[in-house]
Amino acid sequence: MAAAKSLVSQRSKAALPLMLIAAVALLQVTRTRAQSCTAELTDLNVCAPFVVPGANGSPTSDCCGALQSVHRDCLCDTLRIASRLPSMCNLPPITCGKAFLAIFLNF
Repeated sequence: MAAAKSLVSQRSKAALPLMLIAAVALLQVTRTRAQSCTAELTDLNVCAPFVVPGANGSPTSDCCGALQSVHRDCLCDTLRIASRLPSMCNLPPITCGKAFLAIFLNF
């Protein structure tokens, strides 16, 4: 019985540093993804002239290339976060209509 407790204790002691290393690695991966997403979204600035009300013309090849480079999860997560901003700021929700919802859900 004492040998079993000793073995469990040794395994627990060995597992703790491994769990710590895994947690640090996960944090680093999350931070790297966030930095990558930020860079991808920043690259979309070339699309700004085409996403304002009253914009004329078609997006440039630079805009289309930047949009193609953005990972889908990055863009979708950003849109989800942005959609929660009004409630986080104690403002009424913003509704953009069915067309926006259809585009957002099918992206």
